[in-house]
Amino acid sequence: MMLFNKCMSVEDAVAGLKDESTVMFGGFGGVGSPPSLISAILEKGVKNLTVICNDAGFPNIGIGPLIVNKRVKKLVASHIGSNPVAGKQMTDGILEVEFSPQGILAERIRAGGMGLGGILSDIGIDNEMVLEGKKRVSFNGRSYLAEEALTAEFAFIFGKTADEFGNLTYDKTARNMNPLMAMAADKTYAEVEQVVSAGELDEEKIVTPGVFVAGLAETGGVNWKWVWE
Repeated sequence: MMLFNKCMSVEDAVAGLKDESTVMFGGFGGVGSPPSLISAILEKGVKNLTVICNDAGFPNIGIGPLIVNKRVKKLVASHIGSNPVAGKQMTDGILEVEFSPQGILAERIRAGGMGLGGILSDIGIDNEMVLEGKKRVSFNGRSYLAEEALTAEFAFIFGKTADEFGNLTYDKTARNMNPLMAMAADKTYAEVEQVVSAGELDEEKIVTPGVFVAGLAETGGVNWKWVWE
């Protein structure tokens, strides 16, 4: 085994996750989310998670099963409309939801990965609901809202191909927020379709350097089964 071989089982990749953890999940409506890692987390039985993700997925797709099974206490996302269970849990007071516009959400995650405290934006600055709990900052006669950076204890992401060091490539739109989340977590675990030997990847196609990746779980291709409810 190579000294820096980061390959492991799906079960080992989620072994450190505990109740009350803050977790980032890659994915956009399920595409680019790590289905095998999510299934392993469900089986592990952890609960009261704070989850940062683009959306709530669908009831059976993406992070949806974690919400359906009431493993998530707080969700930071850009929307939840594709998962009616998330909406019901929110209105019933079971799930706390913090909404953030998609671009702002991505920038908050990027800021967290870069070691910044936050970003400045004027999005929603005239909306009382958006203003709640946020600080105004003025520069050169213009007002902005201070949006706090986002970080997590764990990030679970999905890539196309990796080498044994953890260098990752992505498949088109399945890339989405995965690279940003890889940098913004204390530990990042990637589910990938294929792991190749060191040196086999085209270095110009590597998006996430292996220094950000703690472990790899090779699971093969993903066949998405869309279930509408």
